[in-house]
Amino acid sequence: MKRHFFSAALTSGALLSAAMFSAPAMAQEQKFITIGTGGQTGVYYVVGQSVCRMVNRVKEANIKCNAPSTGGSVANVNGLKSGELDMGVVQSDVAYRAYNGEDNFDQPFEELRSVFAMHGEPLTILARADAGIESFDDLKGKRVNVGNPGSGQRATMEVLMDAKGWSMDDYSLASELTAAEMASALADNNIDAMAYVVGHPNGSIQEATTTVESNLVPITGEEVDKLVEEYPYYTKSTISGGLYKGNDEDTETFGVAATLLTDANTNADVVYTTVKAVFDNFDRFKRLHPAFSTLEPEQMVSEGLTAPLHEGAERYYKERGWIE
Repeated sequence: MKRHFFSAALTSGALLSAAMFSAPAMAQEQKFITIGTGGQTGVYYVVGQSVCRMVNRVKEANIKCNAPSTGGSVANVNGLKSGELDMGVVQSDVAYRAYNGEDNFDQPFEELRSVFAMHGEPLTILARADAGIESFDDLKGKRVNVGNPGSGQRATMEVLMDAKGWSMDDYSLASELTAAEMASALADNNIDAMAYVVGHPNGSIQEATTTVESNLVPITGEEVDKLVEEYPYYTKSTISGGLYKGNDEDTETFGVAATLLTDANTNADVVYTTVKAVFDNFDRFKRLHPAFSTLEPEQMVSEGLTAPLHEGAERYYKERGWIE
């Protein structure tokens, strides 16, 4: 496991008797873990920050957790592979393809491990009202932000486009803006619609709907039904009406789940401490974002996980009686 450690400086006297003081020195060792997230306006970023907030409260564990903004799901998988990340927030469908070596993953990532699942994430299309986009098929010929390479929205858009037989040439513009750039691009009339795979409510969509008249676009039809039937990580989803200005009706779509992942070589005690910090303070954790409010531990440790559980997580869940 590629990890970074910081040991408190030893006095010259302690250096002369290193063997005698080796245990106390080890006790002072601080571990650093990094969680890959997504754009700063998205829920992935909040997930990583919230997990770190729980971990950093456990002073006796002596773990320093940080969760920087990253390119999203695919980027986080690659970060786990390279050892640059200790954990990462990844869409369940991207995790499935990474573990099995499908699509844009050349080789199976057999060391990929699940920690727990988070909120549901529907594919969300938000369009300018003046663009006349009322369905997914209306995106043809429009200026659409399909998502930056490495992001979950880009991966999901490509799957749906493949199912429909579309290519990027079907749009008049297929932009690759990050999650942090989409809302302003929509408001400035640089794009007609933006795609986002995200939990709701979401800050970027709130920003867009309050600065320009815009509507959520339903994503339904034969191709969607087939994807949901064929792939276990897809489910039908509903974005509740009233969450965003000008969007009072429910919007039907489909989506995945956000999952926290690591790799098999990550220290089991570190993973155990991470899940214990979250679930021992679960009420506090759920208050950190509205998308967390409906989370249930038993579902988080069993549903939406497309890679095996890490041994450290499994140990804690067995102690709680959530799995056998």
